[in-house]
Amino acid sequence: MLPENIPTVTVRGRFLSPDGRPLSGSMVFRAPAQLTFPQSDVILGGPVTMPLDAQGAFEVTLPATDAPDMDPSGWAYIVAEQLVGIPAGRSYNILLPRAQPEVDLADIAPTDPSKPNYVGVPGPAGPAGPQGPKGDSGTTGATGATGPAGAPGVVQSVNGKSAAAVVLAAGDVGAVPATGGTFTGRVIVRGDGTANIAEWQDSAGTVRTRIGPSGNLVASAIAYLANSVQFGATSADVGGGVGVLGITNAPTAPTTNPTGGAILYAEGGVLKVRQTDGTVITIGAAAPVTSVNSKTGVVVLSASDVGAAAAAHTHTAADVGAVATGTAVLLTGNQTVAGNKTFSGNVIVQGVGQTQAVIKAADTSRTSTATVAADTHLLLPVVANATYIVEAALVWTNGGGGFRADWSAPSGATMVWTDNDGAGAPDLGTDLTFSVTTGTTFQGALVVSSTAGNLMLRWAQNSSNTAATVLLAGCYLKLERVA
Repeated sequence: MLPENIPTVTVRGRFLSPDGRPLSGSMVFRAPAQLTFPQSDVILGGPVTMPLDAQGAFEVTLPATDAPDMDPSGWAYIVAEQLVGIPAGRSYNILLPRAQPEVDLADIAPTDPSKPNYVGVPGPAGPAGPQGPKGDSGTTGATGATGPAGAPGVVQSVNGKSAAAVVLAAGDVGAVPATGGTFTGRVIVRGDGTANIAEWQDSAGTVRTRIGPSGNLVASAIAYLANSVQFGATSADVGGGVGVLGITNAPTAPTTNPTGGAILYAEGGVLKVRQTDGTVITIGAAAPVTSVNSKTGVVVLSASDVGAAAAAHTHTAADVGAVATGTAVLLTGNQTVAGNKTFSGNVIVQGVGQTQAVIKAADTSRTSTATVAADTHLLLPVVANATYIVEAALVWTNGGGGFRADWSAPSGATMVWTDNDGAGAPDLGTDLTFSVTTGTTFQGALVVSSTAGNLMLRWAQNSSNTAATVLLAGCYLKLERVA
């Protein structure tokens, strides 16, 4: 495709025999050997051959012969007609000016074969035609510059006042008095985003109260509020009090700590304080104390006032309903417990000595596969950096494919294991296989590395068989942690 800035002309044509049948063949258009278009950074060369289609027609788009910035210029296309059945095809020159972007070859090709080869050139311009109808009005242009002021006229009145010497007040022109005065209606004062919107200064010119650039009220001296103050609402909720402080429940309670003070707020109708250390104090959460052990005023209590013994008094374990030292099981810390102990509930051990077991809840059937996959029931969790004794009892039905198994464990874990027939495996992924038997017991020592996860039994048929191998419900997997 030619660059868009090269003007083109589309040439069409159709060739028929005298009885109306489409002719076949091709049309060849030759330009100079090379055409250079510097602005488009392209060089064109070679003839253009266009075969006639089934209707004897062709269509081709070519660079205009008067394209600007073209080297060479002032040339014409040489057209060669190569038609089947017409041995002496014509050859002639044509111009394709860009002013006519589409042209039919029948309109520009010579019709008399006896005419010599020629180069067509545009003829002289014809006489001007009659003037066409008037076009629509164009858009209105921009407003011109303001002309010079005219001579002053005679003033008849000023804001409705007619007098030889008119005097206007601020109210006559809708202005606020510079000093004193009263005005009604809404007043909007908009700041510039940098300076205070309004300031109240003392007699020395020091700002005492101001409306900041963001519209915030800032009092730099003691603020005197003769009546009540309401926070968090635009309507009073002070219970009819005068000189009181009303605080509406905070829509969002504070969640971060103040850095140099405390935050006072209301939540659920209760006054609260959030301190710098994050402590939240509820004020008035309980009724005030009116007496202590029937004493009022400045109360001082002794041991006997609260039914206690003197500080030097010694109690035995039995005195306080406790078990003597060395005869109780400690809740924390190390301790050696001797003798038999009976527990009415379950004993749960999380560390060394922990025993876990899972019993297969339902049969699992597998056919036509010798690729091991995890059993959906026989798996148990293991923790990092621990060692377990592994035991599994497995029973299956053998339809002819037999049974094979290995293990999956967390990354870095290792295990050597064996079955009850003496076959052993050096690692988790080595399969033990069974062709005829229908049951076995696995035992091994699992050493878990730094990654926790699950120990899972994986199994399949020993050899792929359409008759199912079924691992039966009731099989179990058991782990005992030993380190």
